[in-house]
Amino acid sequence: MVLVYIDQADQQIKKSSLEAMSYGAAIAKQLGCEVAALVLGTVQDNLADLGKQGAQKVFHLKNESLNALDVKSHSTLIATAAKNANATVVVFAHNINGKAIAPAVAVKLEAGLVTGASSLPNTENGFVVTKTVFSGKAFASIQIETPIKVIAINQNSFGVVAYENTATVEEINIPIPAASIKITKLEKVEGEIPLTEASLVVSGGRGLKGPEHWGILLDLAKALGAATACSRPVSDSDWRPHHEHVGQTGIQIAPNLYIAIGISGAIQHLAGVNRSKTIVVINKDPEAPFFKAADYGVIGDAFEVVPALTAAILKMKSNA
Repeated sequence: MVLVYIDQADQQIKKSSLEAMSYGAAIAKQLGCEVAALVLGTVQDNLADLGKQGAQKVFHLKNESLNALDVKSHSTLIATAAKNANATVVVFAHNINGKAIAPAVAVKLEAGLVTGASSLPNTENGFVVTKTVFSGKAFASIQIETPIKVIAINQNSFGVVAYENTATVEEINIPIPAASIKITKLEKVEGEIPLTEASLVVSGGRGLKGPEHWGILLDLAKALGAATACSRPVSDSDWRPHHEHVGQTGIQIAPNLYIAIGISGAIQHLAGVNRSKTIVVINKDPEAPFFKAADYGVIGDAFEVVPALTAAILKMKSNA
């Protein structure tokens, strides 16, 4: 069996977990075995609908105490569920939670681990998984030789595949370990699209010259229905909140569209966004390094180009 861990936030299943579910279903098809989802905590979504992403079964450990991530207890529960289901492959989304939990689960299962997988494993001669390395500049093919295998799939590298299935939901009962952490305060960012889940991202750099000019970027993001981000110098200068910082030392993202406005494209920034499907760069400096990585580039003043682009998008939407 292939077991897929379904991550959640605020009792809503994350998009990255739906992609992991489709990825796990594809592996199960390769191996000729069943695929099941594992959900910890309480969720508002209809779990049977995970069949639409390929799940045949859903194992649900329903307990509100599991809604907040505790790596120690969650990894123990996931490993136990995997053993009970005789799972030979355990799949995670390579998001913030997956990066924390997958290695711990691999240790408990004495399993080989590949994080940041970018494609389906090659099972013609063994079990070989391809992953990105060197901040996305190259790929490595890794053969997992252990009986149990743990894989964390890069976000937006496989996609969510539609199936005409309805999964059966089974409530499971596993002893929950004592909590190893205690949440004393929780601050939530309201009304924003989470960067790690966003398909469209509009990002700004020092070329916008100050926080007072950020309105043109926010207008473009609103017109597109996109999340907003920024470079490290912007967050370090307190022009924008630190949770919007994308790059090697910030949040690493892989949206379908990434629009960089007034960002030169230092290697540290590129390392966090180079898995984007399409990169558009708007910069008045024709020598900006970002143009070498861009799919499309606009050489021009952002204060002229961005409002014109926003107006064109709004006009197109009004005529649709």
